[in-house]
Amino acid sequence: MNIHEFMAEYKRVWEGQDSLGFAALFTPDGRYFNTPFQVQSTPEERARYWDRIKLQEDISLSYQVLAETKGGGIAHWNVTYQVASEELFQIWAKSTGTGLPDRKPGDPLPRMELDGLLTAKFSADGLAEEVRIWWHSIPRQV
Repeated sequence: MNIHEFMAEYKRVWEGQDSLGFAALFTPDGRYFNTPFQVQSTPEERARYWDRIKLQEDISLSYQVLAETKGGGIAHWNVTYQVASEELFQIWAKSTGTGLPDRKPGDPLPRMELDGLLTAKFSADGLAEEVRIWWHSIPRQV
């Protein structure tokens, strides 16, 4: 696998909410850093982390490969999705370190936009050995 193929699969598994497909992109001991200090390093940890995507609806991911090397690459990605549950919105608010936007009881949940960079290193058999993402998010008015 190269960075172009990886990003096409990353898009497929995110938009398709495919936790097992996400875990299968990696070597058995591959590491996915969803923040600089939080890593999922087993297939089970990666699938469990990716399960949060099931709380998203109407997902749209775009990407641009910025650099490709023999064993890896760098890509810029952007994703938007409709928050599907109050639980997901609370997870997002706590993970970003920001407060909740002003919402009155009964207000619709926001559409989120995440923008980030991804670096990837691949093994000789083409699976991801290490993927690191850096991202920021913002709620968008529905």
